[in-house]
Amino acid sequence: MADVAFVAAHPSAVAAAMAGAQRWRGWFPDLRLSVTEDRGELGLRWKVDGPLTGTSEFWIEPHLDGSLLHYFLHAEPATPMTPEQIVAQVRERRVRGHDVMFDVKFAAEDGRVLGGPAAGEVDRV
Repeated sequence: MADVAFVAAHPSAVAAAMAGAQRWRGWFPDLRLSVTEDRGELGLRWKVDGPLTGTSEFWIEPHLDGSLLHYFLHAEPATPMTPEQIVAQVRERRVRGHDVMFDVKFAAEDGRVLGGPAAGEVDRV
């Protein structure tokens, strides 16, 4: 699964909105996430265990006056599933990932005036 959202915030503000194991473990409470790479302003990568096994990543890319937040989940079911269960699981994970991206977006943009500069912006000369 993959998704992307524009965040009107500097990458450092996006990274700060994702900080803390309790925060990201709360997004995916049924999964065991182990950080494999904390990339700071570039995002986080995890090993995924539980009902799914594989990897996940939130990649932060500087873009215009803000950031693009990319979400990836590359995982397989840990136990056999019927095709119907797989379709339901994919939909559930896709919606959950999208909700998480907007949670990060709203946290990173907190206090930003609509139409104003990106939150946490620094000079990009």
